[in-house]
Amino acid sequence: MKKIGKYTICGLLGQGGMGKVYKISYPVTGKIGALKRLEPNPFLVSLLGLDTIKAMFTQEAVTMAGIRHPHVAEILDFDSFEGQPYYIMEYYCNNLGTMIGESYETEKKSRIINLDKSIDYTRQILSGLSRLHFSGLIHRDIKPFNILVTDEDQVKICDFGLSKLRNESFKRHASLKVGSPYYAPPEQEKDPDSVDFSSDLYAVGVMLFRMVTGRLPQPPDILPSRFNNDLDPHWDRFILKASDPDPRNRYRDAHAMIGDLDELKHRWNKKKQVSCKAPDSLFDDEPTLPDTKRIRSTPLKISKKDARITFDTDELMRPRIYTENRFDALKDQIIHDRTTNLLWQTSGTRFPVTMVQAREYINHLNSETHAGIATWRLPTTCELLSLINRPPQGKDYCMPSVFDSNQKWLWSSDLCTFISAWYVHLELGYAGFNDLTSYYHVKAVADNGIGLQDR
Repeated sequence: MKKIGKYTICGLLGQGGMGKVYKISYPVTGKIGALKRLEPNPFLVSLLGLDTIKAMFTQEAVTMAGIRHPHVAEILDFDSFEGQPYYIMEYYCNNLGTMIGESYETEKKSRIINLDKSIDYTRQILSGLSRLHFSGLIHRDIKPFNILVTDEDQVKICDFGLSKLRNESFKRHASLKVGSPYYAPPEQEKDPDSVDFSSDLYAVGVMLFRMVTGRLPQPPDILPSRFNNDLDPHWDRFILKASDPDPRNRYRDAHAMIGDLDELKHRWNKKKQVSCKAPDSLFDDEPTLPDTKRIRSTPLKISKKDARITFDTDELMRPRIYTENRFDALKDQIIHDRTTNLLWQTSGTRFPVTMVQAREYINHLNSETHAGIATWRLPTTCELLSLINRPPQGKDYCMPSVFDSNQKWLWSSDLCTFISAWYVHLELGYAGFNDLTSYYHVKAVADNGIGLQDR
């Protein structure tokens, strides 16, 4: 296996103009981390020179190492290998870009995140930015893929390759752009060294627009309430102020933006309370009871190319047809879905686990005949997708989940490659895949004693 220093390379996580980021394992313990190594693009070297790029790379590591905050990624080590510097940082397998389904074709629609979660993530991002700005640091590349999401659903800002200290300036070629299209404010494209803290807040405003609408704000469609019926003029004013093209009209600091966000959350909670007290007749008609649904229970190896057809999902890997579940709560924290005739654990693993640990957990349930059942198994992706609800709107927010809300990412039994498996995000409602060393929860499933045919 290839190594960089003492660290074993497990795979490539991503690359940019300045370097590559690898997934690595530590010696002896096998702990997983992320290693960013300076491997600059030759064109960038021709523009800036290798000495300048090395100085920027080192400054990035020093800057990150000097900041301790729960919503900022932590630097753990710095060294060089074969003449090129690298640093080690904490690793998390999820990020906001993957969760919303953003691709390199940024203009395409993305998955919507419910309002409660959107507020929560935005507040955490602003908290991290408040710490960065306190140190005089402007990130200049806030975007969904630079927002890591931990196993505990906490966000961490990462990738400080384009950050700058207040009043700091690097010699820059006129053709070199700083930041990411759509998320960087207009003034950053003209003069990246002139931006202030409001440039980061602009990016947060754009991200919030995307989270709650599934699209980017593009004139003339810049009012988020046009795309989500749960939004109102208060949301419009907040997001428009944060993402105003004129920096003089934006929030001046993250703390002030947090204050208005908290007020927005307060209004949203009051609106939910009113909706939940309204009679059911004001909302959807009573649904008709569905027929029993037969779902594939045999694990398969399914490539990314074949996944949409196999799982019957849309282009964002959400169920094309949602299951009308009929849940009954049984003893021993077991849920019976009469629609699929499957038995589910209400909770499952208390903590996220790797795939090896997931299989050990299933074996343990069967060895002790948990809830009187000895045929527990990892669910297939199709079985997990049968639990997904439509994105919440209106009175949907009033309906409590029958399952443990702390368990969002769930392992499936389906492989994607020999080193990766499919998972389902129960809250955001989509299927994805990740390598087997990633950490997700397990919710075991069992058949209810009737031999339904696989679909």
